[in-house]
Amino acid sequence: MRLESVWDYPRPPRVEPTDQRLEVVFGGITIADTRRAVRVLETSHPPAYYFPAEDVAVEYLRASPRRTVCEFKGLAGYWSVVVGEHTAREAVWSYLAPTEGYRKLAGRFSFYPGAMETCRVDGEAVTAQPGDFYGGWITPELVGPFKGGPGTRGW
Repeated sequence: MRLESVWDYPRPPRVEPTDQRLEVVFGGITIADTRRAVRVLETSHPPAYYFPAEDVAVEYLRASPRRTVCEFKGLAGYWSVVVGEHTAREAVWSYLAPTEGYRKLAGRFSFYPGAMETCRVDGEAVTAQPGDFYGGWITPELVGPFKGGPGTRGW
């Protein structure tokens, strides 16, 4: 296993393709499954993965009025995941009109792993990035410390 330090990631963030198999499960249903994702790498953050819409079961997504702005990527919209009586509120986001340099994120969805039943990279369950703001996926080869926990917002 090749270790990867989140402190070697750039700022501003970089978007890069990955052919790793990514899976998201919620309420016993596979919500997303792809080998065509991109990942966003930013200093002190575990990667956030963005799935092409074609590889997401969008029938389980419900749009939310919530919007946020990233200084680099632009305006983000949010969706809840609803499977039967199970709901993960605002657990998915997408950049509605990504800024220059982040156009590869257009039409893609990212999931907060802590809100899902499980998220996997190449069959390995991930750990959610600490905190309730960032949506990074922590895998065994990542080295921190990771932004997101108490006292790290100003990093």
